[in-house]
Amino acid sequence: MEIEEVVLRIVETKLEREFVTSFGREHLRRAVILEISGEGLTGYGECVAGSGPWYSYETLQTVWHIITDYIAPMVLKKRMQSPDGFLEQVGSIRGHNMAKAAFEMTLWDLHAKRRGISLSEALGGEKDRIESGVSLGIQQDFDSLIGLIEGYLHEGYTRIKIKIEPGRDVETVAAVRDRFPEVPIMVDANGAYTLEQSHIFRTLDRYDLMMVEQPLGYDDLSHHAQLQRDIETPICLDESIPSLHRAYDAVALGSCRIVNIKPGRVGGHIKAKSIAGYLHRNGIRLWVGGMLETGIGRAHNVALASLREFTLPNDISASDRYYEEDVVDPPFTLEKDGAIMVPTEVGLGVEVSLDRLDEITVKRETLKP
Repeated sequence: MEIEEVVLRIVETKLEREFVTSFGREHLRRAVILEISGEGLTGYGECVAGSGPWYSYETLQTVWHIITDYIAPMVLKKRMQSPDGFLEQVGSIRGHNMAKAAFEMTLWDLHAKRRGISLSEALGGEKDRIESGVSLGIQQDFDSLIGLIEGYLHEGYTRIKIKIEPGRDVETVAAVRDRFPEVPIMVDANGAYTLEQSHIFRTLDRYDLMMVEQPLGYDDLSHHAQLQRDIETPICLDESIPSLHRAYDAVALGSCRIVNIKPGRVGGHIKAKSIAGYLHRNGIRLWVGGMLETGIGRAHNVALASLREFTLPNDISASDRYYEEDVVDPPFTLEKDGAIMVPTEVGLGVEVSLDRLDEITVKRETLKP
């Protein structure tokens, strides 16, 4: 497989509903979309970096810079049998997992198309459907939150995740649990707390939560280990697991019982599979997280979630959860049993609408040898 052309776009599209976390508010989603062509085929991928350095130090601007000035020149006109060779070619670049992931995941779509198989099959997926959960941002009041949850449960979602932050935690969870005593519920703090606030999580033990996601700092493992010893609710790590080595440390320290793997966070599908395999063998339960992706990134997440190691409901919702009109056809939809079907067509398994991409593109650059 020879890489002949790389196209980068920054797209901007409005979210169906403002998404609020402890990081801030999002009502517009901006993303880098990649197209990589070779041998008459084109693969598509999406970068999960945000407009600002809130979730990660990487941003749309840093990703654009790293891909155009370093990654693309390293691989254009180079031959590789599979995406495995890509990691070796860019091994001299330290960090920048999101930029590498966007490129590597795009190569996986191209590789699957070259083999004439689905991306799920190329990755070793075994499931034909995946359980889907839904993530709700911080709401202005309890009634709004309760109303949203009722709506999503009616649609068929099997797990509800609510965002929390200091001052909007115990009372919020208590109200939700009181209204929905049997529904699987988890909370996500996005690293908004410190160990000195551990009493809050001991209180949350009362409410039979599936997990509390990333309660402490994004780069912390030791305090998470101490907190996990002090509370009954399983801790799920997200930002704290950017690599296999950090996964080793988390297991050794006992920092968590669950991990949310986002391929865009850890450097792509190959690294995600490696981390998932190690954690699964060591008794850590897994699910695939989302970052408000368009249908392109969503298709990649669905394919990864089809691997047997991912046993918990994933943060992969139907397309209309976030966007009125997606960039893929058909859009992803929720089945009555709360599952999303894994595409079986070649590559991503969905068609990318270039007309729709052109409509929402605010910046574009084509790279050739």
